[in-house]
Amino acid sequence: MRIGVEEEFHVLEVESGLLVPRADAILRRLPRGTFTEELHQCTVETNSAVHGSLHDLYADLSRLRRQLDAAASSQGLAVVAAGTAPLAPAAAANPTADARYHHMAEEYRRVADEQLICGAQVHVDVPDRDTAVRVMCEVSPWLPVLLAVSASSPFWQGADTGYASWRSMVWQRWPTAGPAGCFSSAAEYDAAVDDFIRAGVISDAGMIYYDVRPSAHLRTLELRICDACPRAETVVLIAGLFRALVTEARERLRRHDPACAGRHEWLRGATWRAARSGLEGALVDPETHREAPARQVLRKMLVRLRPALEAHGDWHTVRALTEAVLADGSAARRVRRTAQEEDLLGCVDMLIAETRGERAHRRCTPPGRGLTPAVAARGPRSSAGSGAPEAIGP
Repeated sequence: MRIGVEEEFHVLEVESGLLVPRADAILRRLPRGTFTEELHQCTVETNSAVHGSLHDLYADLSRLRRQLDAAASSQGLAVVAAGTAPLAPAAAANPTADARYHHMAEEYRRVADEQLICGAQVHVDVPDRDTAVRVMCEVSPWLPVLLAVSASSPFWQGADTGYASWRSMVWQRWPTAGPAGCFSSAAEYDAAVDDFIRAGVISDAGMIYYDVRPSAHLRTLELRICDACPRAETVVLIAGLFRALVTEARERLRRHDPACAGRHEWLRGATWRAARSGLEGALVDPETHREAPARQVLRKMLVRLRPALEAHGDWHTVRALTEAVLADGSAARRVRRTAQEEDLLGCVDMLIAETRGERAHRRCTPPGRGLTPAVAARGPRSSAGSGAPEAIGP
């Protein structure tokens, strides 16, 4: 069961920290296919190769990030892997010159205009679409936990939203976004997609934006709920956990012992809870449907998935990465801490550094520059991160 990852990145002007519509300038210096455009010109996407090993996936993601950073740096730009950019004015919207994207901008208007968000998608091999659809139902209850792990978007247009993942709140305005329903077969799922298209709600199957879905063009199940993650290690952790969820679900289906009762009404609330709290508050326990501390739910998930993780040789790596993320907290927490100790430009520097695989960051900024009013009133304080990326290994 191989895995692959698509990562989206914000394109920023280094000096101001603002989103800029310069994706084309970066992509001209990179191989097409591996690096692509998105709806807006302030976003670029990378597509990893497929891998059986988390070590190989990490090496690939790191290599792609280095290539992307080099191409951006040559233009006085930087790229950031985070659900939202801390300083992202609405005027940054600039649709890519593509007929499909032009239609989306015209049809969905402000929903499309404010699609200034980035996610990370994980693909896991499945043998066929029927399996993908049935597994989709089985893994859905645990996906809010993965959202909490990825949460990296507390700021929107320079203000703290109070959410760990504001990206997921923006994302859910699309008509097909959110938790997936339960379908008994690929034919049933495809009929539901066709209904959306015939009703004029979406123009093609690629606009099914469920938190998890059968890929429209690959024989994979695709995870879509997560924020883009500043640290590549977090993406690898999520990929390992998602592959284990798929493995466990397939085994249960093989034994004719499905866990899903076909009732997912509670999942929208669980997703909201994860977006609000991240790893620093409570989540909805997928087994009890009761509130529980996020770290407790994540550790329960790890224990549940241990046999599947061991089957892929991932147990030691995923356990180490889980403990590391619990020790450091979510990216949303690190961003907020930097905003309090420095300012929003300091947040941008931190996100650029972590996207590059670094930890330390410094920027000398005049007092008040790039601050929200609340932060400006307190005044900036100097702070520098330290340390190296966590090792991917047993």
